[in-house]
Amino acid sequence: MRKVFVNETEKQNLLKDLLKRSPSNYGQYADTVNEIVEDVRDNGDAALFSYTKKFDKADIHAGNVRVTQAEIDEAYKAVDAHLVEVIRKALINIRDYHEKQKQYSWFDSKPNGTMLGQKVTPLKSVGVYVPGGKAAYPSSVLMNIVPAKTAGVENIIMTTPCNAEGKVYPTTLVAANEAGATEIYKAGGAQAIAALAYGTESIPKVDKIVGPGNIFVALAKRAVYGHVSIDSIAGPSEILVLADETANARYVAADLLSQAEHDEMASAILVTTSEKLADMVSAEIDKFLKELSRTDIIQKSLDNYGYILVAKDMDEAIDVANEIASEHLELVTANPFDVMTRIQNAGAIFIGEYSSEPLGDYFAGPNHVLPTNGTAKFFSPLSVDDFIKKSSVIYYSREALEPIHQDIIDFATAEQLTAHANSIKVRFE
Repeated sequence: MRKVFVNETEKQNLLKDLLKRSPSNYGQYADTVNEIVEDVRDNGDAALFSYTKKFDKADIHAGNVRVTQAEIDEAYKAVDAHLVEVIRKALINIRDYHEKQKQYSWFDSKPNGTMLGQKVTPLKSVGVYVPGGKAAYPSSVLMNIVPAKTAGVENIIMTTPCNAEGKVYPTTLVAANEAGATEIYKAGGAQAIAALAYGTESIPKVDKIVGPGNIFVALAKRAVYGHVSIDSIAGPSEILVLADETANARYVAADLLSQAEHDEMASAILVTTSEKLADMVSAEIDKFLKELSRTDIIQKSLDNYGYILVAKDMDEAIDVANEIASEHLELVTANPFDVMTRIQNAGAIFIGEYSSEPLGDYFAGPNHVLPTNGTAKFFSPLSVDDFIKKSSVIYYSREALEPIHQDIIDFATAEQLTAHANSIKVRFE
């Protein structure tokens, strides 16, 4: 990995480099995606099944697009019983964590005849997209369905690509069934996003679409945003480890590589106050590359977006971490809790050398759907909040309105909205 000593120029170059990974920079695919989205919107199942045949080589039709209970039962037979138990254990942790995020309606009444409040209502239907290309991701199934289920969403519609034989990854089906998906459909790519957004003869329209995917999925979510809501337009995965001389170099190297193996666009960055640690971590990475699988992907990721940044002190290191606003941030320092209080921007913060990033990916409970590409400066992890909406509640009696009615008339008149003023005035004529 390249080693860089931090200064303002290097920091700006790094930020510019990392932003190249944003889906917003892949406009060359936008026309193709828009064409697919419009085709599915206008032609429904016919377009959806045509694209499934073209991209997934599967003969999917109205009779087999929905996953049956028999297919789910078959999936359980194909998945190792121990893995099913692990999924169930993780599910308990994820559910317990998200239960603490639930919000409730509230109402505040006063003796003067007013009542103000907020009514919290779950979304009625949500679409969960689950990738099915290079690998199965049952953890993402849990992380997207559980907060929706916890929020009280009535219909959770999942779509995921199938193989040429029309089969879905067994682990994906098991995780979806355990988490509580209402319906599961065999559809992937931009065409699946369009089907969820507009509805087809087979797939019902939803109110919001969540879940990760490739660049075509990301651009399709952007294309349908406004017609439906979406969680975010996620970029490639990333990790930043902030460490001082007390860190275990082998642990740090292993954690950096855990994200670099996702894909060639993933980013792995070490920010450290110790040049000695920087060199030790680099050496450990070289050792691991001789042992791990997916080394081609890891090497390309490190070559493109892997950095070891050496800062002059902890203040500078923290400043860099806040500027990068990484999806995953590990704090491996002598006083990690003190450092944590000074972190402003991060998707998820992992404290101490035994809180490695995969703990959050699979088991701890907090959601692993996190803001990427610096958007942790203004976005949050996926949560129960993403699956509810809030309505303001206002009640005034005549006795409560009377003392202030002229103030409202004066305010409306100042804005030259005479019909607004009249709406209040007629009640006291």
